[in-house]
Amino acid sequence: MSFSSNVKQELCRQPINRRQDAVAEAYGVLLYCNIFTTGEIRLTTESRDFADRLPRLFKKAFSFGFDREPEADSTGKLQFQIDSAQKLRRIFAAFELPETGSVTLHVNYGILEEDEERLAFLRGAFLAGGSVTDPAKRYHLELATSHYKVSRETSALLAELGFSPKETARTGNSVLYFKQSDNIEDFLTAIGAPVCAMGVMEAKVEKDLRNGVNRRVNCETANLTKVVDASMEQVAAIKKLRQRGVLAGLSPKLRETAELRLSNPEATLQELSEMLDPPVSKSAMNHRMRKLIALASE
Repeated sequence: MSFSSNVKQELCRQPINRRQDAVAEAYGVLLYCNIFTTGEIRLTTESRDFADRLPRLFKKAFSFGFDREPEADSTGKLQFQIDSAQKLRRIFAAFELPETGSVTLHVNYGILEEDEERLAFLRGAFLAGGSVTDPAKRYHLELATSHYKVSRETSALLAELGFSPKETARTGNSVLYFKQSDNIEDFLTAIGAPVCAMGVMEAKVEKDLRNGVNRRVNCETANLTKVVDASMEQVAAIKKLRQRGVLAGLSPKLRETAELRLSNPEATLQELSEMLDPPVSKSAMNHRMRKLIALASE
């Protein structure tokens, strides 16, 4: 089951109590569904939870059901349809839309005066035309409708509620979307899916933790590589001095340092400095190594 399906399942558990909220949610569903015209309403969904909610929602909002519904044991794409002229007139009247002629759909803010109604509208819009990716993979939530004006007015509605969606167009649809995890969490919580919002938050924490571990591992690997490279350079210089017969003529401190490095090729400078008797500072040990490398280069 996809994360988007989980979100819709949680949203469909929201009770349908007030008729005003049912009307607002149905409004969002219709403006973001497949077909909403004066001659036909058609809703298609693959969510069984949404399919179970739709008849109850329309019964509460309009006091009637669909003309055609999928069979109880149907799978795949589930389709709901209304083509009764009387039902269509009542629906258009409920949203104060003209019942004849060419209709340009838009969001009637007069129906969405209270925040509860606005959030119910957005819940319906998401159920009909929304999707959200698995947060373990990436962050992306969107609302898609074929009605440009509806999308712009939904964006304004979101702005009034404190959200700032981005807009784009895709294959004839107008799309509002969020790509920040915080915005997705807040939006899901607002429309009635706090559990899934927590899932986004948990995925983000896990990603941050994993990235932090990877950064530390990469840093430690880089440091280890630097230590190994430096040690190889130092050992090569010391062997070069020995082959040229120069090592024996060096000062006792440099000879002691050279022998110590040859005996401990994997040790860090700090570890080498502590092996001396008496111990010296890491800076002093580094100075001696640079001196040996310089002598080998002459």
